Amino acid sequence: MIRFFLCSAILLVGLSNVQAQKKSELIEQNQDLKYKLDSISRIVSTSQHNEKLADQRSDEYQTQVMELQDANATLMKNLNSFAALSSQNSENINKTMAALERKEKQLKSVTDAVASNDSTAVVILTNAKQVLGENAKVGVSDGTVVITEKLDFFFTDGIGINPSSESRGWIENVAKVANANPKSVITIASLNITGEMNIALQQATAIASILIKDFGVNGERIVAVAQDGGLRESLQIKFQPDYKAFYDNAKGDVKN
Repeated sequence: MIRFFLCSAILLVGLSNVQAQKKSELIEQNQDLKYKLDSISRIVSTSQHNEKLADQRSDEYQTQVMELQDANATLMKNLNSFAALSSQNSENINKTMAALERKEKQLKSVTDAVASNDSTAVVILTNAKQVLGENAKVGVSDGTVVITEKLDFFFTDGIGINPSSESRGWIENVAKVANANPKSVITIASLNITGEMNIALQQATAIASILIKDFGVNGERIVAVAQDGGLRESLQIKFQPDYKAFYDNAKGDVKN
């Protein structure tokens, strides 16, 4: 019996020790699990925090991407507008250059015509000097060659209307100058001091008639006029460019 109790006591002590050991192990395991749980909780918390930061950054990146897309769209729109404007400006510049080229040609045409008229005046002046002599009263004023002679050289006392026979040689020489320069317009002006414009006109017309009928000068080129000579009487024969044809050509160039 005593042995039974001893065995039972030993068994109980053993069981107590085992239970104590298991309890200690359980407590240790529990602490270990608690530590691991705390570590996992911290990891989860950190992960959640990082995930939140990642979401925020993702939103920020998405916003930046959208802003960049908007900026890029605006830039492309501006580039297209600039390209269109540049193309329009280039077209306008081309039109302006073409207009300037046309104007330059028109101005060149006018300049050439003026230069041609100046050259013609020099030619007529030279011809007049050669035909009428170096002592002839010939001059140039504003591109017009003017041959002058006293009125009484043609008409007695400067008041008749029938040119003298002595003056025909002079008139013939003037006709030679006129026929040698067929593009010039001729104005015959009788200048008197009496104020009798009707007689002055008849005198100019008489000289013109001789040039046309006797020496073959084209009558369409000749204009006879009467003028007040102030204090001097004279007969002037003016050779000048055909300004009407000149201006018609100039207007034609401008229209073109």
